[in-house]
Amino acid sequence: MAKETFPGTVPAADPRAAKAADELQSRAPQAPQKLPDSTGLRLLAVHAHPDDEASKGAAMMAAYADAGAEIMVATATGGERGDLLNPAADTAQCHRDMTGLRRTEMKNAAETLGVSHAWLGFVDSGLPQGDPMPPLPFGSFGTLELEQAAAPLVRLIRAFKPHVVTGYDESGGYPHPDHIMSHRITVEAYHAAGDPQKYPECGQPWAPQKLYYDRAFNPGRLRALHEALVEAGIESPYEERLLRFEQGDRPDWLTTHEVTTKVPVGDFFEKRDAALRAHRTQVDPEGFFFATPNDFLREVWPYDDYVLVDSAVHTELPEDDLFAGLRD
Repeated sequence: MAKETFPGTVPAADPRAAKAADELQSRAPQAPQKLPDSTGLRLLAVHAHPDDEASKGAAMMAAYADAGAEIMVATATGGERGDLLNPAADTAQCHRDMTGLRRTEMKNAAETLGVSHAWLGFVDSGLPQGDPMPPLPFGSFGTLELEQAAAPLVRLIRAFKPHVVTGYDESGGYPHPDHIMSHRITVEAYHAAGDPQKYPECGQPWAPQKLYYDRAFNPGRLRALHEALVEAGIESPYEERLLRFEQGDRPDWLTTHEVTTKVPVGDFFEKRDAALRAHRTQVDPEGFFFATPNDFLREVWPYDDYVLVDSAVHTELPEDDLFAGLRD
């Protein structure tokens, strides 16, 4: 069977990629290509399901871990209701014990990125579909009261003592109930962890200093990649989506936060890809995540993008470092 190709896929050595990158260099954002030594600094990234950490901020985490920071991923649910999304990974275990398999995948991805990992212990809500929409399963993450859902994250923040916390924006990145609840508990725990009057059963207070929203689907990044592909004479996988946006056909849930912080991560795209592939049941190795070659990305947009939401320290915007203001 012939190998399926995707619009925008081009060999890394293809001279068209370098030519397009050269032409677009003046339009590409400029930032340092390396992170400073980050020994002694700690970052906590909050995610909804195993595999979310690989598709949102994986290169950032690998870059900071390489620079000496301690990085922890907190995963809210076990992904129990996830479907098999990679036909090549269809094994007996997928049908017998998808939960156990996804835990193994998460362990492998964390080791690949060089980060530690903690489960918050909640049950995947699934993605309900239908009209009218069916209720979420009883007791699942998306059905819980905020204080109940946030308590394990408060406890983890007080134990790990992160300087920086990253999470999803109000939309959850997309409107999955577990992503939206992940946003809610991240904001709640970030503000409550330093208050001794709140969650007194969850350990000694610790106040993180900065909160960021992940901006993995930054429209500016999509536009830059689209233009680079067009300049190279390559069909762009982003064209249809950008055209819809320009015509005003934006999803109601899509937020308009402006990126404040571009973290240079170009040297760590391969680690990101390896983390994605570690989630074999969820990620097709020939799929959209791999449609644009890393050498092309390094020339056009070698960053992971974030929105600074709250800071207890002085920092100048725009930033190129999530720990800006914490290094003095």
